[in-house]
Amino acid sequence: MKVQERRRRDRGPKGRPLDDSALAEVRTLLGSRPRNRDLLIEFLHLIQDEYSCLSARHLRALAEEMRLAQAEVYEVASFYDHFDVVKEGEPAPAPITIRVCDSISCMLAGAETLLAELAGTVDPAAIRVMRAPCVGRCAGAPAARIGDREVDNATSDGLLEMARAGDTKVVVPKYTALEAYRAAGGYQLLQKVRGGAITAESLIATLQDAGLRGLGGAGFPAGKKWEIVRTYPGPRLMSINGDEGEPGTFKDRVYLERDPHRTFEGALIAAHAIEAERIYFYMRDEYPAVLAILRSEIAALEAAGIAKPGFIELRRGAGAYICGEESAMLESIEGKRGLPRHRPPYIAEVGLFGRPTLNHNVETLWWVRDIVEKGAKWFAALGKPGHPGVRSWSVSGRVKDPGLKLAPAGVTVRELIEQHCGGMAEGHEFKAFLPGGASGGILPASMADIPLDFGGELAKQGAFVGSHAVVIFSDKDSAKAATINLLKFFSHESCGQCTPCREGTGKMVSLLEKEGALDEPALRDLETVMRDSSICGLGQAAPNPVNHLLVHFREDI
Repeated sequence: MKVQERRRRDRGPKGRPLDDSALAEVRTLLGSRPRNRDLLIEFLHLIQDEYSCLSARHLRALAEEMRLAQAEVYEVASFYDHFDVVKEGEPAPAPITIRVCDSISCMLAGAETLLAELAGTVDPAAIRVMRAPCVGRCAGAPAARIGDREVDNATSDGLLEMARAGDTKVVVPKYTALEAYRAAGGYQLLQKVRGGAITAESLIATLQDAGLRGLGGAGFPAGKKWEIVRTYPGPRLMSINGDEGEPGTFKDRVYLERDPHRTFEGALIAAHAIEAERIYFYMRDEYPAVLAILRSEIAALEAAGIAKPGFIELRRGAGAYICGEESAMLESIEGKRGLPRHRPPYIAEVGLFGRPTLNHNVETLWWVRDIVEKGAKWFAALGKPGHPGVRSWSVSGRVKDPGLKLAPAGVTVRELIEQHCGGMAEGHEFKAFLPGGASGGILPASMADIPLDFGGELAKQGAFVGSHAVVIFSDKDSAKAATINLLKFFSHESCGQCTPCREGTGKMVSLLEKEGALDEPALRDLETVMRDSSICGLGQAAPNPVNHLLVHFREDI
């Protein structure tokens, strides 16, 4: 026994040693903030922002400070794309990072050429060039981000000039701030609700009569959601999902960059109606300008006494599409990897921190004030017959005038192109479209007169509107190339929790890229397994473009 004990002592303590200077640096960054477990991702952001990476010494120090296992801190840090984990002996990232979006709209606009030009020009020791999934600027494709500066219609010369000039800081667009919003009648409705002039029951009835649905993808009736959450005993919480990562989607960014208090007022009304103790606003890290706006306006709401300090808590995503799925988002808010939860129970019953939780998309809340002030009939009448309401369509691709288009629910793609986008781009003939981003499938132009809405004829075709992201393809585009791009996105963004999605998405890419005739039986087998066995909608919907490629675009195979 004595020999064994001596050998153990000679080996020294196991694990990475604690660096006292790193611990002091971490403590300085964290300041007086509580060392709560759910703040892990926020603390990782603090370190990344200060040191441009997450070194092993800082991760070790953070684990010590938060009383967490090093493995737990590492697995969270390494899960998210926007954290640069640097191990011992590895070089830190270059001082400037250029992220070029390579998702579908940017692919059509020449992202691959832009990436190639940058790769052949930059000094990798000075500038790091990275591929990025959709950055939510599809109307300005190809889009890029240099440091925290978002760039539309990016060119290699323009990006390199910004790098030389140090033009890498966030640029906040002009928007309606609190004072201007209140001057135009903002928050008067909230006062009426808080004063009891408008009851929760009345609000719920109005939303249901208006036909307002969740506009983040699932389309669940908003009023019904409030009603369900209220049936579960408190304390209750609320979350706002600002993680619009679906390729082709940018509507939430535009609304928050223009008039953020519409969403805030809708959120505060909803929180009052369900008696939520706190609102957690989860915003994707790809939107630095929006994050700056939200920080400023939350502080303004607190200073004005409209929201109590800490009642609206901003949480910052870190580059993970899967966190757009509501339960994965809640896991991320709790400081964990964004792994979707098994359901039931649903989050309305067991949600954030185990409490009943109301979760809404940014745009859904944006419409609450107008609907209550102008009436349910007003909103419902804005849609086409049988399709109540107006919708915000993110339109990009081969059209003359891409952008955010306000059009009725039930509008057709042909109407969007001709009446809202100025027609097809010069020299392009309409060939195909995505009705709902990457997961909504890809349909031929012959189906461009199908009403766009949840369910109906669109669902019969195995497609859906989802987050209302419409991408237009022309005769210059290959449906197969588009499908490969979409499946590469899903493969990259799979959380890896379930085998059908983790392995199936990658296998679909390899089968599609294989030379020669497609192995259609293998693709169909994979499709069945992924749809039937994946935990969440990512794996279940990922085969949609492949299915439509095989059915509608035989000439492109």
